[in-house]
Amino acid sequence: MKNKQREKLYQMQAQILQAIGQPIRLAIIDLLKDGEYCVCDIAKALGVERSNISRHLAVLLNSGIVQCRKKGVKMVYSLRTRCALEFFSCVTKILKQQLKQTSTILEKV
Repeated sequence: MKNKQREKLYQMQAQILQAIGQPIRLAIIDLLKDGEYCVCDIAKALGVERSNISRHLAVLLNSGIVQCRKKGVKMVYSLRTRCALEFFSCVTKILKQQLKQTSTILEKV
């Protein structure tokens, strides 16, 4: 790539996409659309061990997707920006289009 700034932007974007590229992380982001949650509540809602949730939250935190703050003795997590949800909507539209295309092809068989 010729433009170093654009190359750096692509690398940063890829890091964010890698961070959300795990089903459990997608589930965490989807849960956080409803507000703040502590690790124990996220683990309970998703049926996953707290240690596992903590590892995934660390990745999401380091990538800037979520933020955390201390609330009493607990750390609570929330989405840093809600635009992540718009990305999910876009991905869902792509999936629906793929399904429609596949259905059309299968109808012709």
